[in-house]
Amino acid sequence: MMADNIEHVITYWVLWRMFHSPALVGFEVISHWLPFLLLSVWFGSLAERFDCRRIIQIAQILFAFVSLAWGVLFLTDSLEMWMACVLLILHGCAGALWGPAEQLLLHDFVETEDLPGAVRMNATFKSLGVLAGPVIGSGLMLALGATGGIFANVLFYLPMTLLMLRTPFTGHTRSGIVRRERLGLRDTFSVLRTVSGDKVLVAMIVLAGLVAVCVGASLQVSMPSIADGLGADSGGIGYGVLLFAGGAGGVLGGFLLEATGVIRPDTRAAVIATLLFGLTTVLLTLTSHYWIAVIALVIGGIANMAATSIGQAVVQLRAPAHQRERVVGVYSMIGSGMRTGNGLTLALLGSVVGVTGAVTVGGAALAAGSLLVAALVAVGMSRARLRRS
Repeated sequence: MMADNIEHVITYWVLWRMFHSPALVGFEVISHWLPFLLLSVWFGSLAERFDCRRIIQIAQILFAFVSLAWGVLFLTDSLEMWMACVLLILHGCAGALWGPAEQLLLHDFVETEDLPGAVRMNATFKSLGVLAGPVIGSGLMLALGATGGIFANVLFYLPMTLLMLRTPFTGHTRSGIVRRERLGLRDTFSVLRTVSGDKVLVAMIVLAGLVAVCVGASLQVSMPSIADGLGADSGGIGYGVLLFAGGAGGVLGGFLLEATGVIRPDTRAAVIATLLFGLTTVLLTLTSHYWIAVIALVIGGIANMAATSIGQAVVQLRAPAHQRERVVGVYSMIGSGMRTGNGLTLALLGSVVGVTGAVTVGGAALAAGSLLVAALVAVGMSRARLRRS
């Protein structure tokens, strides 16, 4: 995840310097998340059919190839916009490819009762990588330049690739289930129908979709506007602290949740965490006090980490064993792929109420949506109890 974000830092800077294209900036966001939306279920079926170690290695090699290609194009000064678009799409596909396989390996690494902790710690260290990426990327550009930095970034993909040569787990070791049939587009919708009967599974997927559509990546892209409203220089330390606070909250939350074990992976905890994330987002955009905004970002980062890790754990625990890979793919498709829609809603609302106002609306919608999900799940469970009675 650090290498992924280092590549963003370096390439986005170079692309803006070369082309100064707002359209390309929009495409950078779309190309990163659209593969999650379109391909996650299919990639889940690949994890279902093949050795997950090899899928992760293929994704890491694709990541490294893209960084290497950027470096060659920078070095030879031959980069054109269409080449940039191709590499951005390949990078997005690599990110979507390894996700389901990685989650299945977690299921192999630990016993079922320890799975929530494994998911939580995995998400924590991903957040740590996301937090470190901009710092390391900026340092590489200062020390080696954009070209040297992107070449050096290739090395950061090696540890995961080599680890997959050493681990004995395949993603199917515990279950012993390997499906060989191919998955078509029609089967993608059948997976959605399969999980529709489990209200808790549906609730987790809907909550992940709400976070993606309502807030998604809008906090990062709107931070300059938020910083201006708080009186913080968008290029100074105050702005940097705001950027750091959300990621630091995610890392802190992961360690605290794992160390204390106070939150159980269930629907109530997921709803509360999602609700809190929505409320802190609203508070961030409405307050005029800088340190209240920082605190809101830290608490929101903790809540977002809790909601994400709980959702992933519940999905893996409740998914039918013979379709776990595809259900994980559905969760990834909704939770990550729907961030593509967040860019569209942010643009449309931003043109009407401003960027900060659009984030406020998104946070309020997330809070309201989480309460609605809680109400629907409660009604569904009550009806189920009545039928059993």
